[in-house]
Amino acid sequence: MSDVLERICATTRADLARRLADRPLSALEDEARAAPPVRPFAAALAAKVEAGSGGGGFALICEIKKASPSAGLIRPDFDPPALARAYEAGGAACLSVLTDGPYFQGDPADLIAARAACSLPVLRKDFMVDPAMVAEARAMGADAILIIMAAVDDTLAAELAAAATAWGMDALVEVHDAAEMERALRLPCPLIGVNNRNLKTLVTDLASTERLAPRLPAGRHLVCESGLRTRADLERMAAVGAHRFLIGESFMRQPDVTAAVATLLTPDR
Repeated sequence: MSDVLERICATTRADLARRLADRPLSALEDEARAAPPVRPFAAALAAKVEAGSGGGGFALICEIKKASPSAGLIRPDFDPPALARAYEAGGAACLSVLTDGPYFQGDPADLIAARAACSLPVLRKDFMVDPAMVAEARAMGADAILIIMAAVDDTLAAELAAAATAWGMDALVEVHDAAEMERALRLPCPLIGVNNRNLKTLVTDLASTERLAPRLPAGRHLVCESGLRTRADLERMAAVGAHRFLIGESFMRQPDVTAAVATLLTPDR
């Protein structure tokens, strides 16, 4: 685990302990059971892919992110409901919403507001360090969670995946290298995301997906994450089997988010 990731996870664990002291797990689970029904996340991605020509369409998980540790403030006019509606209008399949506060200026309220403003399934983008955070996610109304293999051991990864299944949610399992891919494939999760950002250098390289894509067996679905800016980038990744993409920062910097999404989904002539 990189020093930055280790520090983020330590902060997350401390913050979770404080939250659970104020609101015990039993109360959190009651809220999760009372949350709106789950919107199928993986199925929404599959539907967009299948709707494309010959089943080769592109499905976008569009991210709502105010800031990041490396880039600082990304979008000053940050309005989660407006962004959710804009993404949906542009043709997004799903949303990803940052809920980490200390490092990304996120908030659970952002996820709640974004989901209420649209009909898209929503992934809680956070550093999941305890199964209690899965119940938290469901209580917010989240439909899926992120499992970052670089941040968890195999036991915790399995516990997070089992908790997601128990709540009827999907899990996107994120990897950065071949060793993490091997570990991820032991989980019963069909969505495997390759993050093209190097956690140590923060440099993005689409070749990461190209290197790892051949390791993905049948029955699993590749999600390409980070460093995607143009239609040519998507076409390049499609050549190695990626038709599902998580895109955040490049959209967050666009004045017209709906147009940016629609343009990326439109084949080059």
